[in-house]
This record gives sequence, C-alpha cells and structure tokens, in this order.
Amino acid sequence: MIRIGIMGYGNLGKGVEIAVNQAPDMETVAVFTRRDPSTVKILTEGVPVVNVSEVSNWKDKIDVMILCGGSATDLPVQTPEFAKMFNVVDSFDNHAHIPEHFANVDAAAKEAGNIGVISCGWDPGMFSLMRVYSNSILPDGKDYTFWGKGVSQGHSDAIRRIDGVKNAKQYTCPVESSLEAVRSGSNPELTTRQMHTRECFVVLEDGADAARVEKEIKEMPNYFEPYDTTVHFISEEEFNKNHSGLAHGGFVFRTGKTGVNKEHNHVIEYSLKLDSNPEFTTSVLICVARAAHRMHEEGMKGCKTILDIPPAYFSTLSGEELRAHLL
Repeated sequence: MIRIGIMGYGNLGKGVEIAVNQAPDMETVAVFTRRDPSTVKILTEGVPVVNVSEVSNWKDKIDVMILCGGSATDLPVQTPEFAKMFNVVDSFDNHAHIPEHFANVDAAAKEAGNIGVISCGWDPGMFSLMRVYSNSILPDGKDYTFWGKGVSQGHSDAIRRIDGVKNAKQYTCPVESSLEAVRSGSNPELTTRQMHTRECFVVLEDGADAARVEKEIKEMPNYFEPYDTTVHFISEEEFNKNHSGLAHGGFVFRTGKTGVNKEHNHVIEYSLKLDSNPEFTTSVLICVARAAHRMHEEGMKGCKTILDIPPAYFSTLSGEELRAHLL
C-alpha cells in the first residue's frame, strides 16, 4: 500500500481523503493542519489529525505527501519545505510562476533524494498534456484554452487572502463568440480579454473598505489584471444561498493544417465538464501520487511535472492489462 499524508483539510483535502479511500493501492495515514487538530473532523475513522508542527515525526511513515494549500501563498512555501522530508505532490496553478516554483522544489527534492511533482490538476495538469499532444501532432497551428463557466479555486483563494475579505468566489467565464470562432477553425487572433471575463462575489469583513478591496482584486497581477473583471459585494446569507457550488470545466483547442499546400484544416478539442472542481482535481492528484511513488522507487529524484510522467505510471493496471484493454 502507498501511504498517503494530506496537508490541509479544506475542500481539496477532503477530496483527497475520499479519493484515497477509493483507491485499491493507497491508504491515508495522517492529515496535517495548522489549526487545532481537535477542531478538524475527517471522514476516515482511526486516521490521526496532526498539527503541522509535528510533521517531521512522520518522515518515515509517509510515502507521498499531498499538499492541499492555495497557490497564492501556501504552496510556494510548503512544497519546497515538505520536499525536504517527503515525496510531494501539489496543484500549484499560477502558470506565470511555475518555472520559479519548479526550480525551488527541484533544489529541495534533489538535496533530500525525493520526488516533487507540481502543478497537477486539470489546468495545469490534464490540459497541459493535451496541449503537448496536440502541438506535437499539429505543429503548424494555434493553441486556445478556455475555462469555465465555473469556480476557480485558486483565484477564489487569492481574493480571500486580501485584507478585509471574509469570503469570496470567482467565476471564470469564456466569451462565447470567441469560443465559437475557434471551434469553426477560422484561427482568430484573440487577446486575453477577448477570451474570458472574471466575475467575483465577495463578502466583506465588517468595516472593510470596498473600494480598496475591489481595486486590489482588479489590479492583482496574473490573476485578474489581464481580464475584464466584475466585483459584486454581497451578504453572507446570499453567498451561502447562491454560491456554495464548485462546478467548473473548460476547453483546450489546437487548430492546424496539413497537406502539401496546407490545404486541410483540423481542429482538436478536449473538454471537461465538472460538477466538483476539487473532487476532480484530487482524482488527478491521486494518480500523480501513485506515479510519484513509482518514480521514487525507481531511484528518480527532483521536481517533475505531469509532462514528465509515462501514462502507464498513473494506472493501477499492469502493462499487460493496459495493452489488452486501453491501448
């Protein structure tokens, strides 16, 4: 059995626990939290909840630690630090800072002889794989990625980190006219603002300056600054009633040409429609944790991404079973 540790117990941590319980080759051995462990109620009877200050005591009891913090502030610190003690997997999703995050985790993991796999989920993650496959198949073409409509966990978390914000949800919305233009094969030139809008629903702390919070959201680099962003300030009651779901999804397109005179057009489309963003993301994290364990057993170390992992490493099936049923 692959022994899994879970760092953090929000929506993502709970999803990891559920997915591990359903995996035939894994078991959760501990959940770690920065909160008082007695206040954290998990689903699996007998699994200890431990304050993160004691994590070093578990160094030889965990095969892979899955980190469930937010990309805005948690994972840039936690992943390199935990990679000094464990094989680690995270869902870091700030695309602009992936090279920096990779370098930090790589240095820590190599020094400790561990594997760190970063940026695993559906984007980055599954969508990343589709982009590489389709680019390789159609080298003469264009890439397009659309997200939504749905809740972005990373962007929502980034808003919640702003001083004065009590709770927040951010919806990423594709611009339908741009989506259909790509699907038609017309290869439009689209700016970031032409592809998506962002809609934020925010509950403020008492006395918080709404104008300041809105300005901080709209000017946040990488997350909101490149987009047309609308901010709605609502009551906690309205938030709980209308914004409790975590659905999401999106599309990856590659348009390309083949033929002696480039006379034939092709469109590759990969889409996801997710009732639960965190539960799907954790399903990817579980497969990657299995792969990380296998790579470590083979003597690999350092930082990897989903692009570095052979597909067979994700599966519980043997090579013979994969060739017989899925190839």
